[in-house]
Amino acid sequence: MTGNDMTALSEFPITRRWPPRRPDVIQLYTLNTPNGIKTSVMLEECGLDYDAHRISIGDPEDQFTPEFLSLNPNNKIPAMIDPNGPDGKPMGLFETGAMLVYLGDKTGKFLPASGAARYHTIQWLMWQMGGVGPMFGQVGYFHRYKGSEIEDARPRTRYYNEARRLLGVLDRQLEGRDWITGEYSIADMAVGPWLRTVRVNYEAEKETGMDGFANVQAYLDRFLARPAVQRGIEVGAE
Repeated sequence: MTGNDMTALSEFPITRRWPPRRPDVIQLYTLNTPNGIKTSVMLEECGLDYDAHRISIGDPEDQFTPEFLSLNPNNKIPAMIDPNGPDGKPMGLFETGAMLVYLGDKTGKFLPASGAARYHTIQWLMWQMGGVGPMFGQVGYFHRYKGSEIEDARPRTRYYNEARRLLGVLDRQLEGRDWITGEYSIADMAVGPWLRTVRVNYEAEKETGMDGFANVQAYLDRFLARPAVQRGIEVGAE
C-alpha cells in the first residue's frame, strides 16, 4: 500500500480503538484460545507479516464494543483486516474457517488450488467447525468451567461421549497418515489447537478418551513440535 494506508484502514471503526502499528500489514484481533490460535498459526506458517491486537473475551469493554462489533457482529475472536485484499482493496473477515481459506488462497499455501484435494481439505475444515469446535467447547464448559458446578451429570456425559466419537473419527482418518489429508494443511491448523486445549486447558484426555487414541496423540505431538505452531500459540497471550 501507499501513503494512503492509514486512511484506507480508518474506514474500519475497529482501528480507532486498536490503532494499527503498521497499517500496511494484516491486522489480527485475537486471543490465544483454540480459535484464535488457528489463524495466528496460519499466518506464521505462511510467513505473512501482521499486527496482533489482543481482545479480551472476558472484558465487555473489548469484544462487545461497537468498534469490535463493526468488524465481527458475532462478537467472537478472531477477526482480521487485510489492507491488501481482493483487487488491492482492504477487506475485513471474521470466522476462522473463512479466514483460513482466504489466507490459503492468498498465499497458495496449505490449501490445494483446485481438484479433489481442495475439497477434501475443506471438508475436514468444516468437520472441525461443525463438530470438534462446538462439542469440545462444551466439554470445556461442563468439565472445567462454570458448568462443572452443575450436579446433573447428563450434560457433561453427553459431551464427553460426543467428543470421544469425534476423536475416534479422527483417529481412524490418521491411520497411516502424518496429517489429516496426507499433506499438512489448514485442516490440521483448525483441528490441532482444539486437541491441545483438551490436553492442556481442559485436562480432559481421560474423560474424552483422547488418552487412548494413539494416532491422535502422536498427531498432536507432531503438530505442537512445529516452530510456527509454537509461535502462533503465544499470539494474543497475556
